[in-house]
Amino acid sequence: MIRMPWTVLRDKGILGMNQRNAQFISKFNERKFYPIVDDKRTTKREAIKAGIPVPELYGTIETEHDIPNLEKIVAQHEDFVIKPANGSGGNGIVVITGRGHNGFYRKSNDTLVSPGELHHHISNILSGMHSLGGSADACIIEYRVKFDPVFEPISFRGVPDIRTIVFRGFPVMAMIRLPTRESDGRANLHQGAVGAGIDLESGITRRGVWKNLIIDHHPDTGVAIKGHSIPHWDKILLLASRCYEIAKLGYMGVDIVLDRDFGPMMLEINARPGLNIQMSNREGLAPILEQIGNSGPIPDSAEERVSMALEFVRKRKIAEAAARRS
Repeated sequence: MIRMPWTVLRDKGILGMNQRNAQFISKFNERKFYPIVDDKRTTKREAIKAGIPVPELYGTIETEHDIPNLEKIVAQHEDFVIKPANGSGGNGIVVITGRGHNGFYRKSNDTLVSPGELHHHISNILSGMHSLGGSADACIIEYRVKFDPVFEPISFRGVPDIRTIVFRGFPVMAMIRLPTRESDGRANLHQGAVGAGIDLESGITRRGVWKNLIIDHHPDTGVAIKGHSIPHWDKILLLASRCYEIAKLGYMGVDIVLDRDFGPMMLEINARPGLNIQMSNREGLAPILEQIGNSGPIPDSAEERVSMALEFVRKRKIAEAAARRS
């Protein structure tokens, strides 16, 4: 492991939080559209209307009185996910992978929880313990994604997801977030997951970043992170671009999972995506966003936006190669 070379990122135009907030989030994200992405129920409804695949919603719990309905909602499902409708950063999410004896449920880390413990957790969700701003929340119960086997060597007991930064409808940078033992199977960098950059043109993974350290191998599986080709990459980029049409946000992060049975599915949209994606790619966002910002009118077609974004990538690679030769 080696320390992340911040000076390299700075030289490449790393985007800082203040610049992101002032020049991109405040400027391109109208507040009136935030409810579309901040409430996962609304996001799911809008995605379904637009024909964007999402994990199936099994049910919702909105009041303390409704908590005992959990058993009825999941009666036909061996596995499922419980999450706050207005949560962020993976907080409050419980993944149930199966059933144990005496009505107990098995979590993704193989520990067993009782119905009472799940009821208590849902009560905490409703109270706003895991929501944005701590306001009262709702609980959603949905399909548990079964990750594509291609990720098994570089993921520990959890579902990796692909975060793509989308600016003005153009996919501009992507990474895959890989669960670890420390992250308890969650694909969240702040909880200990690994972030691996993805070459936008080829869909092939780059080296990983784990707790601000550059790593070549997954800390739990020992498998090399770099060089994995992500299936359905064209579809993933297209899905990310199409989310611009439902969220109406100029600067956002789109999280997509790759299910072994259903293929790419949009998990959620983030109006305030973090900046660690730059570390994962060892590339700054600022010059890329400037290039997109100067590209003229936004094409109506998601296919055209993706095509233009990839052409920008190719031009940058040619320019960088020429600079290295000179």
